[in-house]
Amino acid sequence: MKFLITAALAGLMTLPAAAQEIGDDGLHKQPWMRTTFKDLQEDLEEANAEDKRLVLFFEQRGCIYCRQMHEEVFSDPKVSDYIEENYFVVQLNLHGDTEVTDFDGEALSEKAMARKWRILFTPTLVFMPEEVPEDQSAAEAAVATMPGAFGKGTTIDMFTWVAEKRYDMDNGEDFQRYHARRIQERDNGRTD
Repeated sequence: MKFLITAALAGLMTLPAAAQEIGDDGLHKQPWMRTTFKDLQEDLEEANAEDKRLVLFFEQRGCIYCRQMHEEVFSDPKVSDYIEENYFVVQLNLHGDTEVTDFDGEALSEKAMARKWRILFTPTLVFMPEEVPEDQSAAEAAVATMPGAFGKGTTIDMFTWVAEKRYDMDNGEDFQRYHARRIQERDNGRTD
């Protein structure tokens, strides 16, 4: 009996990280991702009403880096809880056909919007300010863009840097300097 229990536990330990939910569109899903009409001005207003920041999250079906972010980064409650508490996340499909209305009023499919905004990688996160002028697109107004998969430390630092509006501070500490400082504080120099 002891052997069976030990074998079962060993088998469980070799399984990959907890399976992430995949939607009908083939994209990974998180409980903090919002289902909206993808009218970005309306999404921004709703985010502001909830005292949250709007972030646009581009992914694509079969993206190994998206899966990595969901399984290794967003599975960490510290990261996931921070996003849920501070962000209004709208997921977009790099190759999708759902219509998106940009801040400048232009309505395009997700894939056409990705081309307009020059999104080349997945995942790509586009962080929006609290107010966007009517004549600007999301790409023009973004306060930060995070193209590609990163570790937990880089990811939480980017979400924190934007939430704390550090991009507006005139202290000479851009994101890379902020992140380097946080690595020192958090891990005494160990990178993530």
